[in-house]
Amino acid sequence: MLDFPRWKVTAIWALLAVLCALAIPSFFSEEQTAHWPIHPRINKGLDLAGGSYLLLEADTQDLANSRIESMRDQIQGTMRNGTPPIAIGDISTRGGQISFMLRDPTQVDAARERLLGITGTGAGMTGQREWDIQVVDTSRFVVTPTKAGLDQAVKTAMDDTTDVVRKRIDALGTREPTIVRQGDNRIVVQVPGLGNPQQLKELLGKTAKLEFKLVDTTANPVDVAKGIAPIGSQILPYATPGLPPIAVKRQVIISGDQLADARQAFDQQTNQPNVQITFNAVGGNRFARITQQNVGKPFAIIVDNKVISAPNINEPILGGSAVINGGFTVDSANQLAIALRSGKLSINLKVIEESTVSASLGKDSIHAGIIACAVAVALVVAFMFLTYGRFGLYANLAVVINVFVILGVLAVLHGTLTLPGIAGFVLTIGTAVDANVLINERIREERRRGRSVVQAVELGYKEASRTIFEANVTHAISGVIMFVLGSGPVKGFAVVLLIGICTSVFTAVTFTRMLVALWIRRNKPKTINI
Repeated sequence: MLDFPRWKVTAIWALLAVLCALAIPSFFSEEQTAHWPIHPRINKGLDLAGGSYLLLEADTQDLANSRIESMRDQIQGTMRNGTPPIAIGDISTRGGQISFMLRDPTQVDAARERLLGITGTGAGMTGQREWDIQVVDTSRFVVTPTKAGLDQAVKTAMDDTTDVVRKRIDALGTREPTIVRQGDNRIVVQVPGLGNPQQLKELLGKTAKLEFKLVDTTANPVDVAKGIAPIGSQILPYATPGLPPIAVKRQVIISGDQLADARQAFDQQTNQPNVQITFNAVGGNRFARITQQNVGKPFAIIVDNKVISAPNINEPILGGSAVINGGFTVDSANQLAIALRSGKLSINLKVIEESTVSASLGKDSIHAGIIACAVAVALVVAFMFLTYGRFGLYANLAVVINVFVILGVLAVLHGTLTLPGIAGFVLTIGTAVDANVLINERIREERRRGRSVVQAVELGYKEASRTIFEANVTHAISGVIMFVLGSGPVKGFAVVLLIGICTSVFTAVTFTRMLVALWIRRNKPKTINI
């Protein structure tokens, strides 16, 4: 147990020196460490660096309406394009239901089979259908969304939306945002270092639903002004204030799902900011075919049901790319490009709570945390030295090194330190000497039994190590549970706690045993005061 060859001593000192050195850049600003060969850094959380906090709530009613509209379009296409075609009357979506009449009552069974094919079965464990199909008055179908189907749709949409929100925030270049689900229809967003939440609200408020539709040139401007659209068309407002609404075909000729990239750029002639978009292979081929077939006709570029522009197709566009002009500023064009590039939100989000944490509050928190750490270290050092003398001095050296090792490991992992993380840090310091207390008391016990110095020290470390290991395993289990099930501040506390458990066991047991072994080998004491 006390045999430490030279290579092992060198390896331990080298490991601790490297980890301590990795903690140093975190004590300097990013400007000061910019030219350093390596500069791992601990990121500061929202409560330390300041930043923005948003609580977003999903509009589940809008999702329900969208599902009904989408199902209506599917029903129309399935009945019209199937073999044989099934003629139906106008489809109503009033009351949250889809209802339509068959022109030929003898086709009821065929129509039911087609409906069963497109409504599908819910993906939940209950196996319930997402849509309930009923036949009323022998020839009228009523299709109603089920609660199980809507719940599953909300869950899927929230999972997708959380990913999109994360992509959009990452594109801003912010560090270590916290994005977590809260309940069934809410998302908590915390972005350290972003002092103004307005930019974040504007970015996350965009659904970024991109659509290209042909303009209905047959629409009567008077009717359009009154909100009356021809059959198969819809009226949409312009995003630019002051422009009259416009009638566009309901059929989407190309959508954002076929987008490969979107970048903010500048118009070569006017030098005005715009957004350049590139389609994937499927979208590029479709866009080329549509523009070839509709040369001379206008088409509308629509984002979130608002027309950005409606240019004419002067010639076929064969390059698989297009440009969106709409009186953008550089910021608004960049935000739209980020939103389009990250994908559309599967469900609309609205901000129900927002707050800004000032950087000055973060500095106060850091100052208070540093004082707490310093007081904790000072009291622990004084207690250990007065109680155990030389062995307490070794334990104190292990505690000080452990502080820098924890910071070094956090820096390597690019971890985020929060106020609860500082609490975990202080707790780790306070408990870091528990192992040395157990070891020293066991050495005392062995000396009282008449063991020699070497035997007492060797048995003290050997017998106490088992207890130390078991105690820290149970401690670590609690930390892992908090890390897996917790979020935000709880997870930050768990990360620091788990790192502290691992590093404190190494420094308190292996490192101090090495120091004691080297001292005994060099001085060969006949007795020890402990």
